[in-house]
Amino acid sequence: MGRARVVARVIVHPGVEDVSVQQVLEALADPARRSVVRTLAHSGADLSCGSFELPVGRSTSSHHFSVLREAGLLRQYYVGTTKMNALRSEELERRFPGLLSAVVAAADAEVRDTAPS
Repeated sequence: MGRARVVARVIVHPGVEDVSVQQVLEALADPARRSVVRTLAHSGADLSCGSFELPVGRSTSSHHFSVLREAGLLRQYYVGTTKMNALRSEELERRFPGLLSAVVAAADAEVRDTAPS
């Protein structure tokens, strides 16, 4: 019998220089994706896809993570079989100064405004 081969999982990420502000804003237009970005911005750590409480099914969640990655907002990598997510804050700050922090601040305000009193 042959040995099982281990194939590295490679996740393709765009260079931040190839990302347009249009792509970033379109990715952030969806509330579930803004929630992912907001959660990562406040976490101070990389989080697995399963860490997020999204009001959608698993396949739709996967789509949202893909959109965020393709728009240059997330860097994803595997730890064993777990897909981890990191916000590309520093890279985005260099490319679009102030954009990400403004979006997170607006999302924070939106959450505060809709929270029950």
